[in-house]
Amino acid sequence: MDTPFSARRRVAAAALAATAVLTVAAPSAFADSTPSKTPRTTAKAPTTDGAKSVCKRAPKVAARLDRSLDRLNGGVNTVGSVARLQQRVDNAKKEGHPAIETYLNDKLTYRKGLVTTLQQRQKDLKDVTAWCEANNNGTK
Repeated sequence: MDTPFSARRRVAAAALAATAVLTVAAPSAFADSTPSKTPRTTAKAPTTDGAKSVCKRAPKVAARLDRSLDRLNGGVNTVGSVARLQQRVDNAKKEGHPAIETYLNDKLTYRKGLVTTLQQRQKDLKDVTAWCEANNNGTK
């Protein structure tokens, strides 16, 4: 006795088999094809130092550095701040979670180092901005 349910099973089995065949056959078909253009492995050597584009990007970079440092130097209620992460480390220590404390303390060490790095970049960028102003935004 043939029921509609068994017909559905046959259709589903046929669809599953077709999918399996396509899944197995498709990657091998693409693996044999060679790209029409070989990928570039080397780039042309730069002819300038890119001063014009560095001068053009300097204001946006300065704004991004300011935002990042404001966030990192924010208080306990500022997401992403050193103080907030320090509070989380203290909480983990108080609650007796040594693995969490170690993990968060490693993040805190990195974040404190990031503050120093960003402050140095900010100083360097001020020198770059002064140079750009003196040299017609790098087009001299």
